[in-house]
Amino acid sequence: MEFTIFHYLRVLFVFFALSSYSFVVRGDKSSLLIVDVRSFGARANDHRDHTKAFVAAWDKACKSSSSSVDLIIPRGEFHVGPIKFSGPCTNVSNLTVRVKGHLKASTDLSKYRSGGGWIEFGWINGLTLTGGGTLDGQGPLAWPFNNCTTDSHCKLLPTSLKFVGMNRTIVRRISSVNSKFFHIALVQCRDFKGTRLNITAPSDSPNTDGIHIERSSNVYFSRSHIATGDDCVSIGQGNSQITITSIICGPGHGISVGSLGRYPNEKDVKGLVVRDCKMSGTTNGIRIKTWADSPGLSSATNMTFQNIIMNNVTNPIIIDQSYCPFSSCSSNVPSKVKLSEIYFKNIRGTSSSKVAVQLHCSEGMPCKKVYLENVHLYLASSYSSGGGSGKQESSNGGSEAVSSSCRYVRAKYIGSQSPPPCH
Repeated sequence: MEFTIFHYLRVLFVFFALSSYSFVVRGDKSSLLIVDVRSFGARANDHRDHTKAFVAAWDKACKSSSSSVDLIIPRGEFHVGPIKFSGPCTNVSNLTVRVKGHLKASTDLSKYRSGGGWIEFGWINGLTLTGGGTLDGQGPLAWPFNNCTTDSHCKLLPTSLKFVGMNRTIVRRISSVNSKFFHIALVQCRDFKGTRLNITAPSDSPNTDGIHIERSSNVYFSRSHIATGDDCVSIGQGNSQITITSIICGPGHGISVGSLGRYPNEKDVKGLVVRDCKMSGTTNGIRIKTWADSPGLSSATNMTFQNIIMNNVTNPIIIDQSYCPFSSCSSNVPSKVKLSEIYFKNIRGTSSSKVAVQLHCSEGMPCKKVYLENVHLYLASSYSSGGGSGKQESSNGGSEAVSSSCRYVRAKYIGSQSPPPCH
């Protein structure tokens, strides 16, 4: 009789759990609340807008009394957005959002605010975003409306995945395709780790930066593949202790610091490490870019770029302190961004242009303490790749085929150099 009652209660529990997609799993010390968007009316592959269902599921997850919550977005296609997942989630110390499905962004641009996000997480402690799912920004329908290359006051299209004011965040095993603007952006985040990300958009897609970081600290991105139409990674103003490692970049514009010095009251950049990355077919490799005629003083210091492989990169190493992406730029006033303590170590591979190293600093604030150690770059047309290892073979020596160009900087050279140092 006891077995029969136990069996009945177990079947009843499973029935209610599966019918509501929301239930609590109790452990010895705490409980895990599982919330599924299907509990709130979301249905995969039905082409309806599921924004309200996602918001309701988030509301239940964030306001839970459980210390640990899993929010499930199952397999299948869901149309959503724009959508904000906002905290604080007072009682929840570990909140995991498992995106297993394919999310598609709304193509109605009137729904988005300028500079906003499609999917935005804000003011949350202890978030994990994972699941192997895909965020599809449906960018091809929006890119024709991007006029930012000709209009400095343009309306910004939405970033696909935006994080604002976050602490202790983990993002892993997420794909982003065809963002309308940036794929991923961090603003005022601390202790952020992103890994095993796959980011793709066509090489001619405008302003589709893979990862943009601004006013954040203790950020770590690794083991990701980024192929897009703008910077694979861009490090904006106000950042400290940023590590970028094991990134495969290309096509795209490389890994960039900046642009810096465009706006008043920008904060300094300090403590950047970029290591063990590979650039293939990009317009730039490692780039530091600052605007001329900066409205205020700022600096970027203590930056290390190490163990980087360049494969047919147009500008493998470039400092540009007269940066301007617009069709016409007239300012002759030097940049007020001070660059110092910059280390380029073990940079090797091929350049598609004859100027492989370009260090063009500000006349008003020349670069200080710039070091190049064991830089081996050769003209791509003269060399054949050594199986992706960074080793090249040539019958003509080839080192004279590439050159360096320097302005307002006296770099220090360590070890062997190709191209030859600036005189």
